[in-house]
Amino acid sequence: MITHIVATCLSLVAFLGGLRLMRSGFERMAEGRLARLIRTAASTPTRGIVTGALSTALLQSSGAVTAITVGLVAAGSLDFASGLGLVLGANVGTTVTPQLLHLNLWGIALPALGIGMILSLSPRRGQRPLGEGLVGFACLFIALQALAAALRPLASAPFFRHILAASGHQILWAALAGCVLSALVQSSTATTLIAMALADGHMIPLAGGIAIALGANVGTCLTSILAAIGTPRPAQRIALAHVLLNALGVALALPILHPLTTAIAAVSPSPGQAVANANTAFNALCTLAAWPFTRSFAQLLTRMLPDAPAA
Repeated sequence: MITHIVATCLSLVAFLGGLRLMRSGFERMAEGRLARLIRTAASTPTRGIVTGALSTALLQSSGAVTAITVGLVAAGSLDFASGLGLVLGANVGTTVTPQLLHLNLWGIALPALGIGMILSLSPRRGQRPLGEGLVGFACLFIALQALAAALRPLASAPFFRHILAASGHQILWAALAGCVLSALVQSSTATTLIAMALADGHMIPLAGGIAIALGANVGTCLTSILAAIGTPRPAQRIALAHVLLNALGVALALPILHPLTTAIAAVSPSPGQAVANANTAFNALCTLAAWPFTRSFAQLLTRMLPDAPAA
């Protein structure tokens, strides 16, 4: 049993390491231009949504994109409404990896690993960031397979089964578990993939897996909160918007989670895919619902968190 627990922890560490390596490689490819590209592309709330989705899909970190947004707004390089659009888009972009990694990508992951290692060792510095990104992507997929394999034997342990069953049947506790885990590992993607692996192995009910994934969207807000500490009011409003949008969305989704689970399961080939589909649908619907009211929401946040009085 200890062996399986250690294997699970090592798989999770490898997954997070691969995620960090992929993100670092793609960030280095931008050579520090990422913030400038985001500022230029996100000139309106609508363009901000598209830019946020694309940049988060590339970096696989809504927290990183939101932190960049906080910095741009704090510096006065981006207006608050456009920054809010970036946050909305980031929530959609972060769902790409769970959808992608649930496919059978062995035919892509292994060549990516080989090519990535060659490029990482290339004497030409310009090729190394791409190599790191490819190695990181391959590590993500391989670690996910190892994580799923390590989790399955744990299902036979009575204490583990009891904990998972309790969290799976108690939707609120499952969402809270997803929130806490996402905040601890600083990755809603990793938390969602763990929920997918548990659901695929029938270790928790599908509704519990979806609740964990939804809760992960709230836990990932910790990055933006930390980034906003000590910044001007507009930047703090970005962090507040990130928390309110995700928390309110989860609060509205949990009461209808069981009918939502039934509908998602009917169009999904497996429980793990259903968790990924539910997470994508949740973030897309939340973004679409808030999109027409972006500027109104910005005004509301300004009233909730007004400018500090001049000294």
